[in-house]
Amino acid sequence: MRDWHKRFFNPDFYNPASPAALRAAPSEAAFMAGALGLKRGMKILDVCCGPGRHSLALAARGIDVTGLDITPRYLEMARRLAEKKRLSAKFVRGDMRKLGFEGEFDAVLNAFSSFGYFSRAEDQRVLDGMARALKPGGYVLLDMMDKAWLDRNFRPKSWDLLEDGSYLLREDFYDGKTGRLHGRWTVLRSGRAPQTRDLRLNLYDEQSLGSMLRRAGLVPVRRWSALSRKPRRINNRLVLLARKPQCKGDNNGKNS
Repeated sequence: MRDWHKRFFNPDFYNPASPAALRAAPSEAAFMAGALGLKRGMKILDVCCGPGRHSLALAARGIDVTGLDITPRYLEMARRLAEKKRLSAKFVRGDMRKLGFEGEFDAVLNAFSSFGYFSRAEDQRVLDGMARALKPGGYVLLDMMDKAWLDRNFRPKSWDLLEDGSYLLREDFYDGKTGRLHGRWTVLRSGRAPQTRDLRLNLYDEQSLGSMLRRAGLVPVRRWSALSRKPRRINNRLVLLARKPQCKGDNNGKNS
């Protein structure tokens, strides 16, 4: 199960660019740009960009975007969508644990629970790489399921009707002490055999994620409970903003 993500993240099974996700992308990108203080021409690295829905929504705002993902077919989808929309964005294949950038970006983005896939040590390595990729004074924005919310609201089984008429069955085992989620997703589509994939996630609350960010040399600045400044009925997200100091002793956490 160490490489579960290689089977799970496949557009034939799981498509992060569903119609609903594409509809939400512009408003989420507007929030991201505001939280990160992005202006036209600034550079952002979208780690685990998938089919590029946030990357391209940010590119439409004049941001210089590099999207990184390990799934070739997601990157192909992103490039086709960029061509269709006549947007300029760079999409590269890479492993989030081995980010090879240093001091290149004004901001780093990691959205839609695209963190916590590996061991705790490897999760820390991901944050270390994000910190290295940032220019001094740059920001990272992380968006994931909030462990504190799940501790109170965990359900071991749920059914969802998807927009294409298929059904998604989620069966989960969650260990609140370790913050480890073991999930099994089964998609039922008319005329096709059921498809089942497993997933594994390390979940974090604000305190534990904040400690990891500090170990990476980043200063937590602010949190939200959704990719929006508007109150939501269900606030199940941990959206955390952190800053790379300009120099030693710079702990100013205010976003411009």
